[in-house]
Amino acid sequence: MRSPFRPDRVPDPAILDDHRPALRALERRGFLRGGLSLGALTMLTGCDVSDSSSIGQALKAVNVLNDRVQEVLFSSTKLAPEYPESRVLKPPRFNAYYEIEDVKPLDRATWRLELAGLIQDKRPWTVEQIATLPEREMTIRHICVEGWDYIGQWSGVPLRTFLERVGADLTAKYVVFKTGDDYPSSIDMPTALHPQTLLATKYAKEILPDPFGFPLRLRTSTKLGFKNPKWITAIEVTNTWVPGYWEKLGFNWFSGL
Repeated sequence: MRSPFRPDRVPDPAILDDHRPALRALERRGFLRGGLSLGALTMLTGCDVSDSSSIGQALKAVNVLNDRVQEVLFSSTKLAPEYPESRVLKPPRFNAYYEIEDVKPLDRATWRLELAGLIQDKRPWTVEQIATLPEREMTIRHICVEGWDYIGQWSGVPLRTFLERVGADLTAKYVVFKTGDDYPSSIDMPTALHPQTLLATKYAKEILPDPFGFPLRLRTSTKLGFKNPKWITAIEVTNTWVPGYWEKLGFNWFSGL
């Protein structure tokens, strides 16, 4: 008697090629060990492995489950390891969905940080105003979903401090970021309130260079690299989930370490 978990015909393994972003996200999070076979996907989800759309739906379901597990395990008090200054990479490694030559610097004189959503004081902030806020420094590991990493030293105002200063609703679910490079992103509120989540303005004690996010970028120790948007132009506090650039391509949203 044929097993109910065995497909009627053996599909072409290349059918997974259309879903590599989701697969890489799952593999990087440790949910999958040694890669994902079509047979394992069938056992895990019961999907029709001969149907690419079915595989996409199954991988999305696994990603959602992975997000929920990470969210449950997240601790707002657990700190990531910090490292000595001697290990800091200078300059930091550039990472984006485009080449460094395509960076379009923001104008310091005209830049404003716009605020929206569940925030009492929505007046925009200038570079000079951001610089007056209390500063924290941390030397942490940047981990990319592609598998590489480096040690970086970041300085800036804790995001919690900033949200408190502008009267944000700290019971809201999400903090959403808009950026100068049209690379939107969002994080959960517990991550936003983590003591190692900064609105970074400096790297290795110097003002952020243009290619690495000037004048303001997110830097958190609890997320993968793609969850740290650069060239931030607006912050919104909301209860509406907003997917980021990479989530729309199949990467899981929580992406915690």
